[in-house]
Amino acid sequence: MSDAAPGISPGRVGVLLVNLGTPDSADARGVRVYLREFLSDPRVIENQGLFWKLVLNGIILQVRPGRKARDYQKIWNTEKNESPLKTITRAQSGKLAAAIADHDHVVVDWAMRYGNPSIASRIAALTAQGCDRLLVVPLYPQYSAATSATVCDEVFRVLAGMRAQPTLRITPPYYVDAEYIEALAVSIDAHLKTLPFEPELILASFHGMPQKYIDKGDPYQAQCAATMDALRLRMGLDASKLMLTFQSRFGFDAWLQPYTDKTIEQLAKDGVRRIAVVTPGFSADCLETLEEIAQENAEIFEHNGGEQFAAIPCLNDSDPGMDVIRQLVLRELQGWI
Repeated sequence: MSDAAPGISPGRVGVLLVNLGTPDSADARGVRVYLREFLSDPRVIENQGLFWKLVLNGIILQVRPGRKARDYQKIWNTEKNESPLKTITRAQSGKLAAAIADHDHVVVDWAMRYGNPSIASRIAALTAQGCDRLLVVPLYPQYSAATSATVCDEVFRVLAGMRAQPTLRITPPYYVDAEYIEALAVSIDAHLKTLPFEPELILASFHGMPQKYIDKGDPYQAQCAATMDALRLRMGLDASKLMLTFQSRFGFDAWLQPYTDKTIEQLAKDGVRRIAVVTPGFSADCLETLEEIAQENAEIFEHNGGEQFAAIPCLNDSDPGMDVIRQLVLRELQGWI
């Protein structure tokens, strides 16, 4: 990677928001390119041996892209021809830049870990603007090796190829930060007031993870539980009224339980007729929230006797959501601004 552009004085600070990623197009080809990069990451699938490569290339990348492309088409931002995750992350970057505009030596940008815009391209753009310090912000409230750590891996890989490296900081997970818990509670309450029904309970669904990753020491499950403890305390709800579940399991290994889809099915069978689902582990709405929760799981609930289902939006670029990001960034920029 090239060093800072000639003639530009160093001394600026780059802030790079990073989310998971998205296909460039809602068709099988675009999804295949995305899935190949995503599922070839040893942080995501730890055993990248010959058997996995055969399964990935011989089965998954032949079958799954067409199916997932149809899912993406259900939620695609057709006006901008991009996924909602890309639209929202760009908006978060723009609003953060406006919120800290009084620090005129700070440059805010955004990237995706998989797909575009890539981390490498945005670090290059920031250093070209004279940024000799870089704050990377993985947009994951709870840490996991498969999300937060792989952002760090890629940043380190990019910096390893640079002669003039920027000084680096990375924001920590913010799973019990007061601003985050307050934003969740305010957002949930505000959305519940717009519903034509009162949910009998709220289900909080976090992205799942193979149980063996936790057994090896990943702190993700404990941090999800800590978020829920803090949120229940803030909202005055117990575990029967604000339930913790895990979604999006993949493959045949045991994943973190209880599973979201199985819990929703059982609740409906047990006579629960009205529920709301919130996804506190996602900083922006994406395929897993807009399609998997709001559509697939709503259908599961209704198919098994449920009557009213609400998917509560992520914090996204809402005022409470931006307060969380702004406070996190300003805290971690201390000494640089």
